[in-house]
Amino acid sequence: MRFDQRTHFAGELRPSDVGKTVCLNGWCHRVRDLGGLLFVDLRDRSGICQLFFDPAKFEGLKSLRSECVLSITGEVVMRSPEAVNPKIPTGEIEIRVDNFAVLADCDVLPFPVSDEEQMENVSEELRIKHRYLDLRRPSMYRSLAVRAECVRLIREFLDQRGFIEVETPIFTRSTPEGARDYLVPYRLEPGKFYALPQSPQQYKQLLMVAGFEKYYQIAKCFRDEAQRADRQPEFTQLDLEMSFVVQEDILTLAEAMTRHVCNACIQKFELDLDPVGPFPRISYDEAMRKYGTDKPDLRFGLELFDVTEIARQCGFGVFKSAADSGGVVRGAIYPGGGSLSRKEVEKLEEFAKSFGAKGLAQLFIAQEPKGIAKFLTPHEIEQIRSLAKANEGDLLLFVADQAETADGVLSRLRVEIAERCGLRDKRKLQFCWVLDFPLVIWNEEENRWDATHHPFTSPKPEDIQSLDTDPGSVRADCYDIVCNGVEWASGSIRIHDPELQARVFTLLGVNEATQRSRFGHILDAFKFGAPPHGGIAPGIDRLAMFLLGKENIREVMAFPKVGGGYDPLMDAPNTIDQAQWDEMGLMLKKP
Repeated sequence: MRFDQRTHFAGELRPSDVGKTVCLNGWCHRVRDLGGLLFVDLRDRSGICQLFFDPAKFEGLKSLRSECVLSITGEVVMRSPEAVNPKIPTGEIEIRVDNFAVLADCDVLPFPVSDEEQMENVSEELRIKHRYLDLRRPSMYRSLAVRAECVRLIREFLDQRGFIEVETPIFTRSTPEGARDYLVPYRLEPGKFYALPQSPQQYKQLLMVAGFEKYYQIAKCFRDEAQRADRQPEFTQLDLEMSFVVQEDILTLAEAMTRHVCNACIQKFELDLDPVGPFPRISYDEAMRKYGTDKPDLRFGLELFDVTEIARQCGFGVFKSAADSGGVVRGAIYPGGGSLSRKEVEKLEEFAKSFGAKGLAQLFIAQEPKGIAKFLTPHEIEQIRSLAKANEGDLLLFVADQAETADGVLSRLRVEIAERCGLRDKRKLQFCWVLDFPLVIWNEEENRWDATHHPFTSPKPEDIQSLDTDPGSVRADCYDIVCNGVEWASGSIRIHDPELQARVFTLLGVNEATQRSRFGHILDAFKFGAPPHGGIAPGIDRLAMFLLGKENIREVMAFPKVGGGYDPLMDAPNTIDQAQWDEMGLMLKKP
């Protein structure tokens, strides 16, 4: 089909273009028939511009339907003052159409692409099934444009600092790193499989052995794990590694890059966010003590408090029993919560129980304290009030349980309280560093030590002496970036000594034969002069989420999966025919 090609983009026209004859190509965003006067909002990737069609001049205007594809030629004119639309950049002008062509019709739409409010009620699966339509919405285009700008700025920042971008393989070997691998059958030798990479971790370390010194990659990663709002089976991360560095070098670089990228995007897209400032630094132990999580939201205070020692001596049996059995008694503060109704407090208790709490004890701070006050002496109440930094009218909520359960419940309860009190400022991106994680944690179910991050993380040099005698006390030379309660990046100084790497593998229960079969390539490489090195891997998808204020990672991905990793657009995964099974030397085991 022949058509007139555009001279301008629709969203770029301004009063300075009045009098020009222009050609626009795009989609009918909205058609409005105002009693003989026909107006069409034409949309392309740059924005929207209003068209005016004179019905007396044209036939066939009924063919103009929402989302049909148009090519028009016309003159740019000023709108009358009462018709100006201040909500769009082109709101002062319109195009008086001289001729037009419908380049492609549009069937009945499965949802109203042009109505953002109505789209909020459309099911996510239906939107993703017709993602090519969903992506026509200006809000979705903006999301992907912000994401693309993040990647462009990251590349620019690192290129200017001497990094080299290197692509690493997608087909690799299975070396589980915490989640399940996605496996790909190897046709030439049935029974053998490739794995899709959970991260390029080993390849980037091998690049350091190879002498590249400064590497990065915008890397696709794959993890077969339970999906959440901030997870997808395939995702994109910035993978970065440097040689001859210490932890402070990576912290300085990563923080400067993050602030540069965020603040440039905030300015360019006029995002409703405050500029990103310096990152506070807290230790893992401090984060767990104050917030019950290593992913704290620091936009608000509401620090947790521990009353275990008071509980040992008090007359409240639930507290005393937990403390005497090796558990803890910890609490969260609800500012002004003394005014909550009984029903509202019961809802908080139901919330706590949904995350494993057996109950939620309450202490109302007042001249005559209520709740569990009857089991406590005035001195104990004052001690607790002081530890909680509570004022009259506040509500204190307690969980008495094992530390892991108490922390898990109270960290979520703290966020829930902040949400109810309006303390989670939507305009603020509060990044922070969390440092000094334990190298390993004890796995009760498997009766073994597990790596807190991954097995290539270096212990802090001063703690290596305790690796064999007291592994739980060994701190890792690693670091996370957290933003508003969500982990954004994780990294570490890596082990580069093959003997130390083998010791850590042994600690994690990986015997020598398995070390050779799974990791022999990297252990051998370290024997040929491996430099000290370290890196970090921030998530591209999550960064776009932060900047756009989205709660779900699927809103910043072009073609995401829904629950269970299902792709409703492509209807994938799907079955394969018998010839393909035979070709791979596999057969389906029927239940």
